[in-house]
Amino acid sequence: MVRLNEIKKQDGKVFLITGANSGLGYETSKFLLERGATVIMCCRDLLKGDKAKSKLLKDNFSGKIELLELDLADLKNIKKIAEFIKNKFNHLDVLINNAGIMAPPKTFSKQGFEIQFAVNHLAHMFLTLQLLPMLEEKNNSRVVTVTSGVQYFGKINWDDLQGNLKYDRWASYAQSKLANVMFGLELNSKLKARNSKTSSLLAHPGFARTNLQPKSVEANQSWQEEIAYKLMDPMFQSAKMGALPQITAATLPKAKGGEQYGPRFNFRGFPKICRNAPKALNQNSRIKLWEISEKLIRDI
Repeated sequence: MVRLNEIKKQDGKVFLITGANSGLGYETSKFLLERGATVIMCCRDLLKGDKAKSKLLKDNFSGKIELLELDLADLKNIKKIAEFIKNKFNHLDVLINNAGIMAPPKTFSKQGFEIQFAVNHLAHMFLTLQLLPMLEEKNNSRVVTVTSGVQYFGKINWDDLQGNLKYDRWASYAQSKLANVMFGLELNSKLKARNSKTSSLLAHPGFARTNLQPKSVEANQSWQEEIAYKLMDPMFQSAKMGALPQITAATLPKAKGGEQYGPRFNFRGFPKICRNAPKALNQNSRIKLWEISEKLIRDI
């Protein structure tokens, strides 16, 4: 089990966090700012981002905040923001691919991809590859991709990745979270092969109380889902606790590429190294997903 006193001050380090205005992203931002880091908070809704920034600024911390509007459902917007970041900042230490959406009705991204596959997987892969040259300029830089416990139940539907033939919102969510793990592991494999100074790690929050649950209920108008969340509520931990695995993966000095951090008891508790989804361990499958994904984002 990881203890927070093992995590050092982060003065001088620059972290970029997607989905930073609420839930896990907000708590991660707060933790890092309190330890002196510069945090680039990327948010889809700038109004909500401003509110989060104002709330954080009320605390007396030594870190600095940069707020950016980032729409992960639009690859062209990601490319534009990545260029801005490369021009504005002279280095980047850690990229935390935190943002995500969970089980909405069938929706499409700006480029016409199924929204969960697009936002949870493709967008973060695209952002990572855009910023990787900048990350690789720094020793011990990291990419942390946030997945979910549903990775263990996920399956890549090779014949219908976008859910065009049949859309099941929960199966698509699980697929996107398994894709996160496959991407994170394959990225680390590629980085190791070229002796890169950057490593790729993974994290999952267990059962964390965030805005994903109420948003899913609202989007689907599902009273059954609402009741299920109410019954499960005692099992959920706070967003502050849920953020600890990704904070650990991003900052713990002894953390290594390819490792995944999750709650001690899988759904709650302080972080520890946890197993990666068995289906993500097949390198042939990882390479196949990488190549398919690369083709989808290539012409942006």
